[in-house]
Amino acid sequence: MSGSVRVVIADDQALVRAGFRAILEMAGGVEVVAEAATGEEAVSVTRRHQPDVVLLDIQMPRLDGLDAARQILATTSAPRVIMLTTFDLDEYLFESMRAGASGFLLKDTPREQLISAVRTVAAGDALLSSPVAHRLIERFMTYEPGPRTSARDLGGSLSPREVDVWRAMARGLTNAEIAGELFVSESTVKTHVAHVLSKLGIRDRLQAVIAAYETGLVRASEGRNAHGR
Repeated sequence: MSGSVRVVIADDQALVRAGFRAILEMAGGVEVVAEAATGEEAVSVTRRHQPDVVLLDIQMPRLDGLDAARQILATTSAPRVIMLTTFDLDEYLFESMRAGASGFLLKDTPREQLISAVRTVAAGDALLSSPVAHRLIERFMTYEPGPRTSARDLGGSLSPREVDVWRAMARGLTNAEIAGELFVSESTVKTHVAHVLSKLGIRDRLQAVIAAYETGLVRASEGRNAHGR
């Protein structure tokens, strides 16, 4: 992505917004184009400024972060959304995942991880390295009654190798790790990943992981084992 990453920070606490702004702007290559103190303001300033990334607090006055995320992500050319939470087991984040959020961060995330997260999602990737994301995916599947769509139906247009890559993505492997496991180049894996996302009609790797669990392509135990859990 060329130029600065344009960011909106939405949180009802002014000190949180100020702290995040200072961290991101000191990092270089990031421009905070607007702030919002309510969910309604978050939707409004996002439409007005069209940022690349929105940092969105899950608990917001007048319109909560979940509804704000739904409205923001339902638009054409929607930005990437990173949900912010004080608690790493917030039930609302399940629905944020479904709405299309690209990641989740605790508000006390170290500054290096905050900067990395913004750059990661701005580049089109998801925050699969986040421990919050892993726990949420596993708990999400615990709460789900069962697969609603079969892996064959959803991924029917995928080649056998693309299914292998999809399964590896769902286990949380990086492109380099997938390349080593499948004995192909990392550039080949990137191509396969792009094809998987395109054919499944989803935005990023996090949504691919969710789809893999929902369809039964992988089970929660596989994801845990992949990360030593």
